[in-house]
Amino acid sequence: MSLDPIAASYLLSALVVPLVLHFHLLPAVFAGLAVHVLTVKLARRLPTRWGGMAHKLALAAIVTCAMLVVFGAGIGFWSFLGSHHGMAALLAAAAETLDNLRRTLPADIAAVLPDSVDDLREQVTAILREHGRNISAVGMAGFKTFAHVLLGMVVGGMTALHHFDGSENWPPLAAALHLRTQRLADAFEKVVFAQVKISGLNTILTAVYLVLILPLFGVRLPLLTVLIPLTFITGMLPVIGNLVSNAAIVIISLGNSLGVAAASVVFLILIHKLEYFTNARIVGSEVHARAWELLCAMLAMEAVFGVAGLIAAPVVYAWFKAELKAREMI
Repeated sequence: MSLDPIAASYLLSALVVPLVLHFHLLPAVFAGLAVHVLTVKLARRLPTRWGGMAHKLALAAIVTCAMLVVFGAGIGFWSFLGSHHGMAALLAAAAETLDNLRRTLPADIAAVLPDSVDDLREQVTAILREHGRNISAVGMAGFKTFAHVLLGMVVGGMTALHHFDGSENWPPLAAALHLRTQRLADAFEKVVFAQVKISGLNTILTAVYLVLILPLFGVRLPLLTVLIPLTFITGMLPVIGNLVSNAAIVIISLGNSLGVAAASVVFLILIHKLEYFTNARIVGSEVHARAWELLCAMLAMEAVFGVAGLIAAPVVYAWFKAELKAREMI
């Protein structure tokens, strides 16, 4: 008994999701989808009268620009986090935090703390030396992920080049898989634009806390020009991004007092819980799904696949619901 090509495309799509998450290929897939979506959106602005080689050359140029944008954004993000100025400011904040903790904590607890930033650096160096093998494994995993991301961008660019090719004469299975990937790209685009809104809302609330609320109580934290942009940039990464920005804010708050640090933790927890529901609501409005649907999908995929499943859940669910609507099943 032969399998219907459309049914086969759905079966392959259902197998791809757990395989991508199991083998840690989500960064590569998201990078490829980002390049594909950017290329298609820009290519749609090309004059329709262009044809033949001119259109292909324009598409190739757009693919190159999209890949450079995605790659440059990634490099700029890590450069922003690891810049010399940022590291110097972070060390200064760490020194101030250590001094403040040593004054406020009980003597027996304060004795455990490093006496200076140099001592802290020596302790970190000892830990790195002790766990060198594990760190090397993490470094190799990071290099492998970087290579996967580059390959994902190349694949995304290649699929974008074929996006405008007519699929009428394609074999049935190829045409069905092409339609599946188109709907996946549409779902990814909707979720990404929703994530921009979520990151913007998170940044506004954080800025209100840092710039308005804390100064009302006579507290002025340093590095606000770093913390606020960092909140927006890292907010583009669901869940993980919040952990990075929240950790930076709490560390800076510790430099002022334990009370301010505790207030920052409480405020950031409230923001995180609020974002959990606004994430579902904003993404839900883009993909026409109720908040409880996305929350259930996020909880289920997080339970099965961990943080990667939580990050992928909005895109996967949006894709799943688009396919159900296309089949007029909902």
